[in-house]
Amino acid sequence: MSRLRRLVIVLGDQLDEQSSAFDGFDPAQDAVWMAEVAEESTHITSGQARIALFLSAMRHFAQTLEKLRRPLHYARLDDPDNRGSLAAQLTHDLTHLQPRELVLTAPGDWRVLQALQATAHAAGLPLDIREDRHFYTTVREFATHAKGRKSLRMEYFYREQRRRHAVLMDGDQPTGGQWNYDADNRQPFGPKGPGWLPQPPQFEPDAITREVMALVRSLFADHPGTLDHFAWPVTRQQALQALDAFIAERLPHFGPWQDAIWPGEPWLYHAQLGAALNLKLLNPREVVAAAEAAYRAGRVPLASAEGFIRQLLGWREYVRGIYWTRMPGYQQENALDAHQPLPAWYWDGRTDLACLHDAITQTLKHGYAHHIQRLMVTGLYALLMGVTPKEVHAWYLGVYVDAVEWVELPNTLGMSQYADGGLLASKPYIASGKYIDRMSPLCRSCRYDPAQRTGERACPVTTLYWDFLLRHEARLAANPRTALQVKNLERLDDAEREAIRARAAAIRSGEIGSLA
Repeated sequence: MSRLRRLVIVLGDQLDEQSSAFDGFDPAQDAVWMAEVAEESTHITSGQARIALFLSAMRHFAQTLEKLRRPLHYARLDDPDNRGSLAAQLTHDLTHLQPRELVLTAPGDWRVLQALQATAHAAGLPLDIREDRHFYTTVREFATHAKGRKSLRMEYFYREQRRRHAVLMDGDQPTGGQWNYDADNRQPFGPKGPGWLPQPPQFEPDAITREVMALVRSLFADHPGTLDHFAWPVTRQQALQALDAFIAERLPHFGPWQDAIWPGEPWLYHAQLGAALNLKLLNPREVVAAAEAAYRAGRVPLASAEGFIRQLLGWREYVRGIYWTRMPGYQQENALDAHQPLPAWYWDGRTDLACLHDAITQTLKHGYAHHIQRLMVTGLYALLMGVTPKEVHAWYLGVYVDAVEWVELPNTLGMSQYADGGLLASKPYIASGKYIDRMSPLCRSCRYDPAQRTGERACPVTTLYWDFLLRHEARLAANPRTALQVKNLERLDDAEREAIRARAAAIRSGEIGSLA
């Protein structure tokens, strides 16, 4: 057999037959390399649903490549000689494949990039790392945007993106006369709840997915979560069906209630397209175009279309830029000097706080929670407790099916935990239990009272909120967006301050909140 010209490396979150790695691909001279390896599920404790989604989508994509007649070398997780890591598996396979060059679309994980670069160097092979065309903005373009700015704010970046790509624009003005309709998109449901809700498509596991599920249950039985409700899209065709259903059935109502929470309703009006986007089964351009077209056709209100598009064209691109221009140091950020361990019940949901029990058990059941559950329930509690940011990051990266490090790490460390000290977000997202009470009915069924900060029935979220203000008073007072919150400390006398601190210490010790 003649020596391969190029070996194209395809990672588990690069399942796009049109990716830049395939530019110039010649099946007579080139081949594709893919590998399932345990390290990608164990370097952090990955939930069963996340593992199954990646493996099933990879195996389905392998079928697509075979139909395209692209020669493929595929290492399965259960192969007897599987080497356990991407670097070790590639090193092993290079000894018999012997390509002249390696080709790779830029990964979404700094750790993986370093491992593959080191492997190529050790093998004495050139590694052609190509731009990821899945995104609107290159890392270099974001770096140019960020250069010389004292602070980075997503809103200004988002407006540049809108102009540059002519999205929701009428000439040189934003459609509707304003850039952002976020003020219209913060409504809770009424006392009777959301009423009838359209259900997202549920994709019955096929033979490939069932085989993967059996493998995951066997090899990762001690990992969190369950596969009993697994119904995620694992092919491009299924992802397109999910997109069409969202645009037609839920996007019209997404805007007003995107921040609302309702127990027992994990999906509400959210898209659940993040996993398909991050695996590259969907391209953000086609998703944004579909949302704008629905607005232009009169099927979706502008506030809903704009709010959804902002997540993709603005926030998603923004956090990727933060990640790649700030790594590897970014993952060590801990501006609030937080060192508390993550409560053990984050891994099993055994807590008597109704809001956290609801969000965590839902997460373990589906590998999913919507953005307010992540930011203002699980993330808020960890922030107020003072949990080590890297522990919070490892939990989010492990339990959510849509978690890939380039998007998850900045969202967790920057927005949720404020560990970067305000680089990504202009303030810490802090609130008392009253916020959760306003956005959901969960407090009504909880043993704790969100209006109380001390005493036996005091809500731990509320207690920790006031304790957070006390611990970080100087920093928060200097921030115009939190200064008013700090002013409220003036009405606390010394006795109440001490009571808050004492109850917060009891919460951190595990005496309060755990059902273990």
